[in-house]
Order: sequence, then structure tokens, then C-alpha cells
Amino acid sequence: MTAYNTNIKEQSAQIEGITYNLCEIEMIRMNIPADNHSFRQELFTFLSEWFDRSNSVLVHTSGSTGTPKPMWVEKECMMESACLTCSFLHLQKDDTALLCMPLQYIAGKMVVVRSLVAGLNLLPVTPSGHPLKDLKEAPVFAAMIPMQVYNSLQVPEEKELLKQIKHLIIGGGAIDSALAKALKDFPNDIWSTYGMTETLSHIALRKVNGEEASEWYTPFDSVEIRLSREGTLVINAPKVCDKELVTNDIAELNEKGQFRILGRKDNTINSGGVKIQIEQVEAALKEHLTTPFLTTSIPDPKFGEIIVLLIEIGGRHETYEEIQKICEEVLPPYWRPKQIIPLEQLPLTETGKPDRATAKRLAEE
Repeated sequence: MTAYNTNIKEQSAQIEGITYNLCEIEMIRMNIPADNHSFRQELFTFLSEWFDRSNSVLVHTSGSTGTPKPMWVEKECMMESACLTCSFLHLQKDDTALLCMPLQYIAGKMVVVRSLVAGLNLLPVTPSGHPLKDLKEAPVFAAMIPMQVYNSLQVPEEKELLKQIKHLIIGGGAIDSALAKALKDFPNDIWSTYGMTETLSHIALRKVNGEEASEWYTPFDSVEIRLSREGTLVINAPKVCDKELVTNDIAELNEKGQFRILGRKDNTINSGGVKIQIEQVEAALKEHLTTPFLTTSIPDPKFGEIIVLLIEIGGRHETYEEIQKICEEVLPPYWRPKQIIPLEQLPLTETGKPDRATAKRLAEE
């Protein structure tokens, strides 16, 4: 088993093949102009915070269901999480690791921490929808959100690099059936991750491609899971979180100790006494709709709540009438949207997730 370095005083950062110690990191950070808001500046600022005397660092939640919240997390717990991932994926010293996530969120910070504990060679790329566009060679390890993977598949050169990534983990949002189908024959391992800011990135993974592809997540060995009375997932991950965490994710467990996510509790719509899960409605429609859309609800005097479909106008997609027809053909009567609302642009968070709170507000307005 590979030994990982969890002594911050003995760590160094390897970036694009160059190793930096604390003094060099501080010198570079101080010499970058204050008005320079480049991604490289953000990286060296975080590294400076990592090597300071504080035991914790500040992160922000993604804000997919509300306003992003600041959170202080322990460096020791971040390193424990990093070791779990590096060990699971068998990452080795000097393996290249692509950093293409914003550094204010846990996902980006954890890529850096993994590089520090495992001695990985960090390749920083300014976060964008096409993180592979300027690369000549594929990294050994990469963490991306579904949107970045989808965009990379649309460009032949980027798709080829994506295929060559030895260990690709995808998080920050659900992988729909179309994306999973596009990745199923890729030669190297692709994993969907489950986690959140509070668990310091992921605590479970599931295989997306190959013969072992599954919709069931396997928790790390040190993680225990169960269901609450409301059917939501409860996580006990003592290495990364000092208390049991009751999530909002409605889940199902199997006899192997694995779980799959059915949707979020706050995405459950009670329409006329029938409980409907937004994610299940969206999964059914994604098989048939090319028009970008989100599902939400608005109050209704008769049904309590009704389902509303927000669609993004523009481009060569289905007409309003075609969307209505598709809904009638593929959805049960009680799942069908009672209203279809066109928008110039669907609300998304900075990390590319559906902004459910804004979607609901827009529908109500």
C-alpha cells in the first residue's frame, strides 16, 4: 500500500513539474499583483493558507438548493479524505492531476490536497466548460463536473484526451443516461462520486463504464450508512466528519451495503396527495428532449403544488407543442407539467448544478 504524507510541515507542492516549498510559495504569492485575479493566483493563495499555522481552511457550499454558505473545515480531515481517494484509485507519486475546479469550493481544494499528500504533479487549468482544450497530453487523474465531461465529448481532440485519462472522477451533479451511454465504452476507469461539502468531497463511488458499471454507490471502508425515518441517507464517516450527517437525499440500500440516490427530499413535490420526485421526472424526459429544461413546482389551490417545466429558448430544439406531446407520451398523468415556462437561460450555480431555489422563484413569479 502506498504511504501518503499527512505531515503538512513535510509537504511540498509540485506544479507543472516544478516543486515549491513554503518559502517559494509565499514569495510567488506576494509578487503577484493584488489586482491579478488569475487562477494561478488563487492556487498560490490557497497553498499559502494550507501551509499557515491554522488547523482549518474556509470553503463554501455549492448553493444548489439555496445561498452558498461559508464553512471552516479541518485540514487533518481533508487529508484523511484525500488519502481515501488516492488509495482507492491507486494514485502514485508524480502522477499528473488536472485541477480544473474553482478553488472556493471543496472539490477544487481537495484536488490540491490529494496532490500534496500523494506527491502528485498538479496541472492547473482555469475552470471552464472545456478544461482539456489547451492540453497536449492527458493527465493520469482528473476530477470534473458532468458539464465539463459533456462539453469535452463534443470536440474530437478533447474527447480523445478524455479517453486517455487513466482515473476520471465525475461529481457535483447527476450523470444522466445519455452521458453514461457516451462513456460506457471508454477504456479507462470512470467513477461517479457521492459526497458534499460536509463530507469533504466524496465518501462513495460507483463505476460508470465497463462491465462493472452500476447505479449503486459503494462507500469507503471507513464509512457507515443507513436510512432515516424519512428515507434519507444518513452518513457516519468518522475520518472526515466528527458527527453523523443526515442528508436530504432520498436513498435505497441493498444487501451489499451499497446505496443509490432517488432524489432530494426538498425536490419532492406533493401534488394532489401524490409524491413526485423531480429527479425522476427529469430522468424520464432527458431520454426524449433535446431542449435544455428544469423541473420545479408552484403552489396551487386545488392540488397544493403543481409541476412546472422551465425550458431554455433559442437554438434548434423542440417546439412548445412537441414538448407537450413528449410529456404526454412518456410521463404518467400525475408527473406531467401543468405549465411550461420559457426562459432565456436556465438558472445554474457556479459549479454548473441546477439552481433549484432560483428556478422555483422564477416559476412563482
